[in-house]
Amino acid sequence: MKQLLLSLTLLMSTFSLTAQTYEIGHTTITFSDPNRTGGFGSGGGPGRQIQSEIYYPSDIAGNDVDPSNGEHPVIIFGHGFAMVWDAYANIWETLVPQGYILVFPRTEGGLSPSHSEFGEDLRIIAQAMQLEGYDNGSLFFTHVSDRTAIMGHSMGGGASMLAGENNTDIATIIGLAPAETNPSAEQAAANVSVPTLILSADEDAVTPPVDHHLPIYNNLGASCNYFINIIGGAHCYYANTNFNCDFGESASGGSISISRSEQQNIMFRYIIPWLDLYLNGTCGNASVFESDLANDADVTFQSSCASSLPTIDNTLTENAGTLTANESNAQYQWLDCNSGYSMIVNETNQTYTPLSTGDYAVEISGDVCVDTSSCYSISTSGITFQENVQIEVYPNPTNNVFNVKTPIPGKYRMTNALGERLQSGTLKSGSNTIPIYVSAGTYLLEVAIGNKKIIERLVVK
Repeated sequence: MKQLLLSLTLLMSTFSLTAQTYEIGHTTITFSDPNRTGGFGSGGGPGRQIQSEIYYPSDIAGNDVDPSNGEHPVIIFGHGFAMVWDAYANIWETLVPQGYILVFPRTEGGLSPSHSEFGEDLRIIAQAMQLEGYDNGSLFFTHVSDRTAIMGHSMGGGASMLAGENNTDIATIIGLAPAETNPSAEQAAANVSVPTLILSADEDAVTPPVDHHLPIYNNLGASCNYFINIIGGAHCYYANTNFNCDFGESASGGSISISRSEQQNIMFRYIIPWLDLYLNGTCGNASVFESDLANDADVTFQSSCASSLPTIDNTLTENAGTLTANESNAQYQWLDCNSGYSMIVNETNQTYTPLSTGDYAVEISGDVCVDTSSCYSISTSGITFQENVQIEVYPNPTNNVFNVKTPIPGKYRMTNALGERLQSGTLKSGSNTIPIYVSAGTYLLEVAIGNKKIIERLVVK
């Protein structure tokens, strides 16, 4: 019963993460690399032809339909040895509705593939898709996010390491039963600096984990990587039924004890929150990933991460009308909850002192993910204005400096009529002489000390 409840919990978690949002559009683009020859396809221009099947989020399903509004992260996917892109329909049918663009190059599909050429194809396409987002003649103009993942199965998993070597333009790599390649994926892994997720299966006799997946994982150069072993899983079950792969697996041995659909459910259980973290910056999915792993009897795992996956403390502290984001060393944007979470112009510090009663939140951006605090209610009804506070501002009007005299330390800021902050700083107790860096005009000057403020018009000649 305990195992049944766990399985139901994990299934519900996976279902909530894979709920469809978008229809699936499809197009074909042949990219080219003028510095190489060969490839597959034609019409891409001079050099190596890299015909790619692209599946993307759309409001209506079909070929060459418009992508859905907004920017979408890109996943470049490398196929396995002697396999074709449509064996991975399960991948795009699950991930495109989540909002991802999936790109499948069709090169090196024969019986004598060049691993180095395939790895370079994956790298080139990752760069080319970013350019598509800036090309006003492209179907993907303004629809490509700046975050890209490289993902692959078997030979494509090994080639993903070749594509990721010394490549800081990508956000993450996912290898599904990655195979050792020539040149060596294991050696290339040492120069992979982005977080990497390796999925393995202990009954994989095509690329035995001890000879392929584990050496690649153990040599990864990034500081935070995960290795997940699917108990009783197979080499080919990451994809749909494919004659070449399935024939090779049946001839290789292995005591596979789970079904293809079971293995794919386990795979998506982990790659979806991983992608959502590293491509969409959704902090909460780090805890989904880690909590599922800790309680999942279907897998074993290893991690090289010194701490948990990236998260953000999205709580706030309020003191005397000033809000402080408790997460440090991040980027901040304060929001007005009562105006549809609109951005408050120029309020990008860790602290914010609202000028009027309302509900406020902050969007916090870390190195990997972004999170938003709950709204915090602030009342300014208790503010004591100038006539009741011993704060002096002079001269007014002024030209190049003004003075603020206050009995205790505080802060000041000067804004224009649009609420844009032009100057701000701290005040010591006593007299403060402050240079003016704005042009002539009338501005609002706010001085805050303790729980008291003054707000007055400052005229600059």
